[in-house]
Amino acid sequence: MMSRYTGLSLQNEAEQIRQSIQDILTTPIGSRIMRRSYGSLLPQMIDAPFNDVTKLQLYAASATALIQWENRINIESILIEQLDQGRFILELKLNIINSNQNESLSIPLNFGAIS
Repeated sequence: MMSRYTGLSLQNEAEQIRQSIQDILTTPIGSRIMRRSYGSLLPQMIDAPFNDVTKLQLYAASATALIQWENRINIESILIEQLDQGRFILELKLNIINSNQNESLSIPLNFGAIS
């Protein structure tokens, strides 16, 4: 797999999974032509107030998308923190199935025109 930032090959499976998770969660469902069900509901929730109800919906949307689209992992825990409007950090504790290795990933989730 190639890095979307550098164009170089990603050697580490954890880095490949990190990039894949970021792609899954930031892709709106219905936006891929040949894979309409690919992605997550997270982009639709970007303007929702960041309260307990929304947090619960974000956890559910994240877990559902990752269970469906990333079969190389087992999720142990998910934590989402809002940095500011439109920017979140997803903290994942997971197990990589092939190597039975536990990983903690911190994945930035940026939506909209924020970079």
